Amino acid sequence: MAAPNIVNVTTITAKNALATLITNTSNIIVNSASSSTVDKINYISVANYSSATVSINVMINRSSTIYYLAGTVNVPAYSTLVVSAKDTAIYLEEGDILQASVSANSSASITASYEIIA
Repeated sequence: MAAPNIVNVTTITAKNALATLITNTSNIIVNSASSSTVDKINYISVANYSSATVSINVMINRSSTIYYLAGTVNVPAYSTLVVSAKDTAIYLEEGDILQASVSANSSASITASYEIIA
């Protein structure tokens, strides 16, 4: 597991990760330990499409240690929370995983825009 040098980039691949959240922690973006890439997250939002307020968690799992980007944050009914925008640099190094969960199954979805840099 390393942070590859991105000075001599050969490819940048644009991606979107989309998922319906559940109460169990789900992997949203996985940068495998041997990928030789860095994933640059440009945008993360969580949309609550239910009629009740839900609580969400969005975190980075690095070597089984959890680092919260949003921890137990309430999202009102029929609302969207921007967790991170393009002006906030977040890089997933090799072995890092972006994860998320919600307090009520199938009540919210997550959108993450990112680039795979190799």
